[in-house]
Amino acid sequence: MYLEFYGLKELPFALTPDPRFIYFTPSHTEAMANLHYGIESGKGLIVVTGEVGTGKTTILRWMMNRLDRTVLVAYLFNPRMSVSEFYQYISSPKLLDVPRWESKSELLLRLGEVLDSRHSRGLRTVLIIDEAHGLSPAVLEEIRLLSNFESDSAKQLQIVLTGQPELRDVLNQPELRQLKQRIALRCEIRPLPDIEETERYVTSRLLAAGAEHTGIFTAGAVDLVFRCSEGIPRQINNLCDNALLAGFAAGAAVVGREIVEEVAETFDLLPNAQRGRQSGEERADAARIFNAAGRSELWAAGAGLSDEGGRAQQAGVGRAEQVRHEQEIERELEDGEAKAEGEDTPGVEDLSRAFRRWDGKGDS
Repeated sequence: MYLEFYGLKELPFALTPDPRFIYFTPSHTEAMANLHYGIESGKGLIVVTGEVGTGKTTILRWMMNRLDRTVLVAYLFNPRMSVSEFYQYISSPKLLDVPRWESKSELLLRLGEVLDSRHSRGLRTVLIIDEAHGLSPAVLEEIRLLSNFESDSAKQLQIVLTGQPELRDVLNQPELRQLKQRIALRCEIRPLPDIEETERYVTSRLLAAGAEHTGIFTAGAVDLVFRCSEGIPRQINNLCDNALLAGFAAGAAVVGREIVEEVAETFDLLPNAQRGRQSGEERADAARIFNAAGRSELWAAGAGLSDEGGRAQQAGVGRAEQVRHEQEIERELEDGEAKAEGEDTPGVEDLSRAFRRWDGKGDS
């Protein structure tokens, strides 16, 4: 792999939600503040939304790894369950550990006893449901009923729902308006806003991976990563990971824009204006509106050589020979352009030398 080649100790852009690599944008900080305040204050129901790949699961893992031992967390990451499956899951010994129940009524009684006992000792109990936009209305209604476990001053069960923006639409359904009214805190995790934030994100991940230096990606590469990923961290990770692999295969000590463009093309992530172009290819110039002879005359006039160019027409050169000479002058001018390394027009010396050669052939 590319680790040793780029001086890394571990993969910096893995797609797993490793909390060691978390990068706090302003919206991540706001979400963490809401979670901390809501759980500590016993607010009850907290909703966190964000686009796919913005880091919702990562921030949940980071928080759970840092909660005090007095906080019991039940984490549900697969919401595609029926009501009975939902209760079986959250009451299991590894989660809320509700013992000896055979019916829903027994479960709720035992769960109430567990929550009341923990709350009376100053302990917190948290139910976190990831991908909550996939919950059925029936399960969401049960979650509303669970939020009724409370004392006179605080909720005994803190519930955190995280999901994609569709979760807002789900909660706006008329039949769930009672659940919506119980939401105490809402926040949204947004993509990285600009190139500068993307550069800091990439640098942060490289440092967390033990990079010896952080200048592995050029400024142009980071710019294209931001535009192709639209600031979504998971897309940034995917592009950067594959760009490092491609750079290693090419023996490139620094990952440039061309490598990122090739990877983005492979993953269909190029902005619409760039799709269909060869990797590294610049936008095509406007089509030429003059033929070879017309361009030659125009360049000659601009270089003060119009008189020399006119003599080629007065030398009695046959049309076929003139066309051949024009083609030769065109090739020579193009060679001059290549030597100029990207200049739009050849230099005066190249033009003079080319037209002198053309005149010499016309007089022979």
